[in-house]
Amino acid sequence: MLDEIRLLYLLDLFGVSVFAISGALAAGRKSLDLLGVVIIAVVTAIGGGTTRDLLLDRHPIFWIADPTYLSVIIVSALATIWYTRHKAPPEKALLLADALGLAVFTITGAQITQEVISNGVIIVIMAAITGTVGGLIRDVLSNDIPMIMRRDIYATAALAGATVYLLLQFTGLSSVTNIIIGMGVVIGLRLAAIQWELHLPRFRLEE
Repeated sequence: MLDEIRLLYLLDLFGVSVFAISGALAAGRKSLDLLGVVIIAVVTAIGGGTTRDLLLDRHPIFWIADPTYLSVIIVSALATIWYTRHKAPPEKALLLADALGLAVFTITGAQITQEVISNGVIIVIMAAITGTVGGLIRDVLSNDIPMIMRRDIYATAALAGATVYLLLQFTGLSSVTNIIIGMGVVIGLRLAAIQWELHLPRFRLEE
């Protein structure tokens, strides 16, 4: 149990780090100043988890209870600024960082929600909220169309990964295995959507 708790904590720190990187990259593309970059990085990294905690009435909110999250976010944002001043970020770096953050936050969001609620549907929804809201806030503040509103698969990947994670708990596999597979589903679907431009069918009304 202790190993699982530590793994989830480390994954959560990794998640805020990669989401902070995606926020910093998005801010850099809009030529924001240093404070603007840090603000975008922070809201990207904590937006989903904060929304989840507020909806579940979990207090104190995770980053208030453990300021280590904020330290990791700020360091990641500043490191991103330093790196991009010396070397151009890889192509599609924002999308890759976002996919990793989405996977981590989806599964940790599901696990945290399970501690409060046993309803599977609510767990999946809260997992998706944890994974997607930070990116939604980032895109809105950056004056971009949010990824969750675009055609390509994004929230669907979070919903699928959380569902697989919950179903695997009935198979007798270890918790670590369930976490890894659940994250793999999210990352796989998201990267496949990016690579092959996969998307859900569109609903269109004729004029």
